[in-house]
Amino acid sequence: MATLATYRADRPRQRWPRLARLAWSRLVVDLKQFFRIPEQVFFTFLLPVLFLVLFSAVFAGDITDDPGRELAFVQYFLPGIIALGVAASTFANLAMSVAIEQHEGLLKRLAGTPLPKSAFFLGRIASSITITVIQTAILLAIGVALFGVELPATPGRWLMFVYVLGISAALGSALGIAMTRAVPNAKAAAPIVQAPFLVLQFISGIFFQWESLPGWLQSVATVFPLRWMAQGFRYAFLPDWFGETEYGASWGWELPAAVLAGWLVLSFVLAIVFFRWDRGGDR
Repeated sequence: MATLATYRADRPRQRWPRLARLAWSRLVVDLKQFFRIPEQVFFTFLLPVLFLVLFSAVFAGDITDDPGRELAFVQYFLPGIIALGVAASTFANLAMSVAIEQHEGLLKRLAGTPLPKSAFFLGRIASSITITVIQTAILLAIGVALFGVELPATPGRWLMFVYVLGISAALGSALGIAMTRAVPNAKAAAPIVQAPFLVLQFISGIFFQWESLPGWLQSVATVFPLRWMAQGFRYAFLPDWFGETEYGASWGWELPAAVLAGWLVLSFVLAIVFFRWDRGGDR
């Protein structure tokens, strides 16, 4: 006969497989909902591709430092577009969609179901990471096939690429959930989320070379993770000599890695503190 202690010891073993199944079910639902909205698919997948194609066509030359040290603009541009795509498919996507669900009462009804809150969050974050991986693969394929972009040359550069991709997707998802607290109603979701995100795109070394930005804009961008995401991806794709144009006149990959890890912890704390299932009382 099983004792009470044995039953309690078995409960965690039973809980985790159930949580994983529920999170997987939520992941499937979220992905179906995402791909059924053409506008969302366009802005998530096609907009970064359009940026890549258009900017690479307009700025078709090389970035030249000294004789013998030349870099195709698209080689510099692609890592920033990947960072932009990660932020858009995690932070912007979740901030807007979750905020709308909050104010329309969908999350309140969901909170009343047997679905654990942890399963909801795991499924949402997993769907964002899945979308991010698909989007990144598309950008890499187009960059290599159409523009001759060179992929990371060493296992260490690939390791940094995977690290930055994974940690950026996770912290972007958590920040998106935290950002919902700043959205007063469903109609305000898009402008409130997109306005600061658009500004960060232009000051984080995404569309322009980092060294060409004024010092005060560099200081502002350095506070936020998008700038470090872009530098981490550039480290993976660009030659060693190009690191002289980055923060501290060197690549210093340890700094972006550490800053992003710190932002990961902070973003999850912010998500826990600021997220609400029901925002009806705020109106």
